[in-house]
Amino acid sequence: MNAMWKEAARLIDISAVRSYSTEDDVREAVRIAKQYGFINVHSLPCFTALVSSLLADEPEIFTGAPVGFPGGGHKTEVKLLEAQKLIEDGVDEMDVVMNIGMLRSGAEEYVLDELKQVVALAPPHVKTKVIIEINVLSDEEMLRACRLVMRAGADFVKTGTGWVAGGANIERIEKIMRETAGNIKVKAAGGIRTLEEFERLRGLGVDRFGINLKSALEIVEASQ
Repeated sequence: MNAMWKEAARLIDISAVRSYSTEDDVREAVRIAKQYGFINVHSLPCFTALVSSLLADEPEIFTGAPVGFPGGGHKTEVKLLEAQKLIEDGVDEMDVVMNIGMLRSGAEEYVLDELKQVVALAPPHVKTKVIIEINVLSDEEMLRACRLVMRAGADFVKTGTGWVAGGANIERIEKIMRETAGNIKVKAAGGIRTLEEFERLRGLGVDRFGINLKSALEIVEASQ
């Protein structure tokens, strides 16, 4: 494995987070992460303890899981309970789905308060990424969402769950990079399929990528 291959893998979170993802799928994702050096393995919350145990001997590969996935409309108390259980199960990075319906309803204080509570719950070693699902937002809503994530003190703003149709959104992510101006890390996720898209986004300063397993392997292997 050459340096470029390793460098690409260290920017990519891989996942098995579909409703039909099985324990075997999760174990395979972990195996591939270990083989290629992907930085993070995401699973649905019921598999978080398993992923954490499988990665116990790999301190540079993180255990990831979502909060309020995939719609974000859970009550705040439910999100907090889910986050607490993930922490107990050994999560290293939590990808929290913003309540987009509340954002689009103009309830910014509700959204901000909820995000602040989840972020405050996370101990220092657990990173928080907030998913803003840009494929269902206007540009104005998208940038408003970014500002709320920054105010909440999260570690990353993440562009999507991957469950909403859409492409790599390079031009829109460029707007996010200008808005955030280095004040928060950015994770691009959803519709990223090619090495060209990956490199263009990396050139914009994107810090992390969420890419489906098949495309992630193709991108990393094309980096040789």
